[in-house]
Amino acid sequence: MLGGVALHPNDAPQHAEGTHESGLSYDEAFAEIAELARGERIRVVGETGLDYFRTGPEGRDAQIRSFRDHIALAKELGKPLQIHDRDAHGDVIDVLERDGAPDQTVFHCFSGDAGMARLCVDRGYFLSFAGTVTFKNSHGLRAALSVTPLSQVLVETDAPFLTPHPHRGAPNSPYLVPLTMRTIADVTGVTLETACETVSDTSNTLYGPW
Repeated sequence: MLGGVALHPNDAPQHAEGTHESGLSYDEAFAEIAELARGERIRVVGETGLDYFRTGPEGRDAQIRSFRDHIALAKELGKPLQIHDRDAHGDVIDVLERDGAPDQTVFHCFSGDAGMARLCVDRGYFLSFAGTVTFKNSHGLRAALSVTPLSQVLVETDAPFLTPHPHRGAPNSPYLVPLTMRTIADVTGVTLETACETVSDTSNTLYGPW
């Protein structure tokens, strides 16, 4: 089995405060992640980043510290960085600009607008879209997709959440990815076959063959 490892942004403050259920300090927890990340079957460092939805201002310094440590780890190992960004667009970009992003950087469940998408595209980042891009009211997200070259687009489930239309509200699962792919094909103006082949090729390039 292949995968990725990281301290989730919502866990980093708990480790820093000594309140995490594992009992590990931040340094101990990150040392374990760094060791695991060196494994051949680990293809990506992440998801890491910033989450201001579930963690308040008091936890932001710990999240930023953790994010920066993961950026450095991904660059050291030459592995892609997978970013979790929830209600923290500006700070995520600021950290990447300050520290320098790894050569391969992926925004998991991209939720920014077209302006943010253009900035990410210009820097060579990859934007991964989930079922939210199919929602009828997700005009801004589809606008972001429309300015992203298909070669920088990925797709995901984020199961069991972010289920695509018309199953919104039900548990998500990989079998529903074709619904998201149809929207990606429509918005980017290519056939479904072309969209699937391109996204598959990009995934293999980033993460290696599965």
